[in-house]
Amino acid sequence: MAFQLGAGLLEACVLGVLADEDTYGYKLTQEVRNVMSVSESTLYPVLRRLMKEGYLETYDQEYMGRNRRYYHLSAKGKLKHLDNIKEWTHFSQNVDSLLRKGELK
Repeated sequence: MAFQLGAGLLEACVLGVLADEDTYGYKLTQEVRNVMSVSESTLYPVLRRLMKEGYLETYDQEYMGRNRRYYHLSAKGKLKHLDNIKEWTHFSQNVDSLLRKGELK
């Protein structure tokens, strides 16, 4: 069973990956796929939106003769990531308590 929690969770996962290290789009997609089903065509609009909102910055770096665009958390993005952690902790604890009702009976 897969739980679909929408764009907010996808954005939070993207910020979480980037909190660990700067990375490029394809690798970011692979990291997020470890947790949820997502395609590159779904991820790139999310990256553009996060950039527009000031949570991400980019820079290009040469790799094997081509430029790769790397994504980096801005200061605003780091704060948003910390807020996401707080919200997720509260949300997941509440969901867990509902899902486990009757477990100890």
